[in-house]
Amino acid sequence: MLRSILFLIASLAAVAEPTFKPLFDGKSLTGWDGDPTYWRVENGCIVGEVTPETLLDRNSFLIWQGGEPANFELEVEYRVSARGNSGINYRSKPTPNVKWALTGYQGDIEGGDRWTGQNYEERGRKFLAYRGQSVVLKPSENPELIKELGDPAELQKSVKKEGWNLYRIVADGPLLRHYVNGVLMSEVRDLDPENRTGKGRIGVQVHVGPPMKIEYRAIRLKELGPGKKK
Repeated sequence: MLRSILFLIASLAAVAEPTFKPLFDGKSLTGWDGDPTYWRVENGCIVGEVTPETLLDRNSFLIWQGGEPANFELEVEYRVSARGNSGINYRSKPTPNVKWALTGYQGDIEGGDRWTGQNYEERGRKFLAYRGQSVVLKPSENPELIKELGDPAELQKSVKKEGWNLYRIVADGPLLRHYVNGVLMSEVRDLDPENRTGKGRIGVQVHVGPPMKIEYRAIRLKELGPGKKK
């Protein structure tokens, strides 16, 4: 009897524990919406590519259509070309009157050494936390640096140039953390009620600039319970 009860408790706990679910089937863009000029599926990956013939005049997103997650962990494997510039948007809103555009938080990605891991608000407050920073955002103020997470150049060494990397975003109430290959790159506590968002769309980006290529695979989401209020 005791064994049966313990098994039941363990089973109920397993049901209650949030688990990761895939957002990409590895075969098609089902459940996503974006400009087919720039987005396709190839070799089990979502590919975003800008060529000399298809240069952009504004950033363009491939947007997940499955909901507006609030508190979650998002894991994405990515590989970017040397001159590539991309990002993973979350808790974002469609930009009015601009197709395939998002406004909101972004986990930055690039092929160079400057931006990967930072928190940039697309079409909003812009640079929220650079790589290596833990900041607090308050109304009508610049980001307040609370502590250094590490030297930006040293943190960059954890990023594999033109290899596959694991990007992990944890959004828990106002606390937003970006990890690359298990290393915490930036941290934001957004205490600006007028500008912060508590839920929204997920999307991936191709960026204005030179020809580039970004690949995404193994995109998975684990939704969490109510986040921290402060």
